[in-house]
Amino acid sequence: MKVHSELGAGFLESVYQEALEKQFIKDGIPYEREKIIPIEFDGELLKKKFKADFICYDKIIIELKPVGFIFQNDEKQLLNYIRATKYKLGILTCFGGKSFLYKRLIN
Repeated sequence: MKVHSELGAGFLESVYQEALEKQFIKDGIPYEREKIIPIEFDGELLKKKFKADFICYDKIIIELKPVGFIFQNDEKQLLNYIRATKYKLGILTCFGGKSFLYKRLIN
């Protein structure tokens, strides 16, 4: 919330990502930025992988969107990421609106 209140709306996702990383460091939140995650299908790893914006506490996926509202497709994408990693929680964040929006998604 602090990142949005200071920067406001209208920046690219990469700006919010850098600012959020600085805030994680300041708050002592353990994280990995742009972590590459393998995808398994039918017991085999696929060549294609996905890149999570952040993994916090080695169990929560944080996805950033520079838009002002939550799209259903973004929710589905994050749910797929959660299932692929077998994590229990994902947080979809939207920085593009007048107010900061987020949604918790549980596997």
